[in-house]
Amino acid sequence: MTVNADLAALVPKLKAARVVCVGDVMLDRFVYGAAERISPEAPIPVLRIEREAAMLGGAGNVVRNIAGLGGVPEFVSVVGQDQAGREVMSLVGEIDGVEPHLLVERGRATTIKTRYVAGHQQMLRADRETAADVADPIAEDAARLVCQAMKDCPVVAISDYAKGLLIPRALQTIFHAAKAAKRTTIVDPKGRDYSRYKGATILTPNRRELAEATGLPCDDDRGIEQAAKKLLKLVECEWVLVTRGGQGMSLVPARGKVHHLPALAREVFDVSGAGDTVVATLATAIAAGLSVPDAARLAAVAASVVVAKVGTAVAYADDLVKELRHDDLAESETKLVTLAQARDQAERWRRQGLKVGFTNGCFDLLHPGHVSLLGQARAACDRLIVGLNADSSVKRLKGPERPIQSEAARAAVLASLANVDLVAIFAEDTPLDLIRAIKPDVLVKGADYTKDKVVGGADVESWGGRVVLARLVEGQSTTGTLKRMAR
Repeated sequence: MTVNADLAALVPKLKAARVVCVGDVMLDRFVYGAAERISPEAPIPVLRIEREAAMLGGAGNVVRNIAGLGGVPEFVSVVGQDQAGREVMSLVGEIDGVEPHLLVERGRATTIKTRYVAGHQQMLRADRETAADVADPIAEDAARLVCQAMKDCPVVAISDYAKGLLIPRALQTIFHAAKAAKRTTIVDPKGRDYSRYKGATILTPNRRELAEATGLPCDDDRGIEQAAKKLLKLVECEWVLVTRGGQGMSLVPARGKVHHLPALAREVFDVSGAGDTVVATLATAIAAGLSVPDAARLAAVAASVVVAKVGTAVAYADDLVKELRHDDLAESETKLVTLAQARDQAERWRRQGLKVGFTNGCFDLLHPGHVSLLGQARAACDRLIVGLNADSSVKRLKGPERPIQSEAARAAVLASLANVDLVAIFAEDTPLDLIRAIKPDVLVKGADYTKDKVVGGADVESWGGRVVLARLVEGQSTTGTLKRMAR
């Protein structure tokens, strides 16, 4: 087996790996629109807002990535007693499998980072935050919750954004407890004084942070190694994993061989949150029993996945396998995606200025009517996502003898068509959840429907999209074909 095949075989082990994550959570808001004129009030562009989105950032993005890989995160953080704090709580509650421990501090402003984006260009970022240390009782409660979670979690991921939760006393409580329990602690550090992380197992600074913390140049492999060795002695940790952007990552141990891991990204679209993904993947992989070098290799793959996505994105387990098997996969196989992957890809396409379309059906025994529908759907948009009813859904809708072909066969046939860009299988009777996740700009159904009867039509129109009714090809249906065969 190749190195990539060996790593791909390890990905399933990440499922159900338990990690406790502690750190500063924030709310990442994105305001998208068009900037087509200059304000008459000042020499600044006017952003005509088209849509808005919000997602978890900071330590919250680490948790999203752990869950996306199949891990089970326990999350310890603090929010303010405000609307943003309640929104953070709601978003955390939407993550499958997470066990949240969100402390509330009165008088504290929950951190919000709002990015204003016109087309492909970020115009402005506005931050609202409280960066002061939390009160001692809050810090003590957070450390206590982390120590309790260690009983079930072999790895502690510490995401420090210098917003005040991870004060030195709380950190040392965690490090001492982890050493006593033989737990691994991974720190994504901030600032220049790394002595506060003394006792951690692994540090994950980027190249700039490493240079600032050690005062040494980090321009090449040799410089990285020397600076990392200095940091290893300063903090008395076992490993330093240095993220180096387009040059990949370097894993430097206190003893043993240095590993320089190349960057794998085929396309870099947005580096936001890539460090969170590295920490999450490293933590989940080690919790699953992988060696630190193998965990770092998977983290490099995960980083390559998220920089090709939009915003503070998530690398899913399926993404890692596809990236590792990229050269071996047929094009049609790479088009088969989960709901979460379809949502992320749709958002990425919109950020590129492309119009996303959606249609759906059982597509059992593909016939000219189906081909015509897909052609008309693709003509109405730049990228077409097809929702495909799962076998269980088809049986409920069409009867116990259907489908004729399995969902895998039907998906493979659809994905082989040039007009189809992605295929997402859904098990429900209708694709409403899929539509609401993808938020297509165009929703296409056959003209045997009326617009008010199209599932998801009202939703699509509510966010400015449109419903298109495709003309039908007479005499073409799978049911009719089966009846003729029976006769």
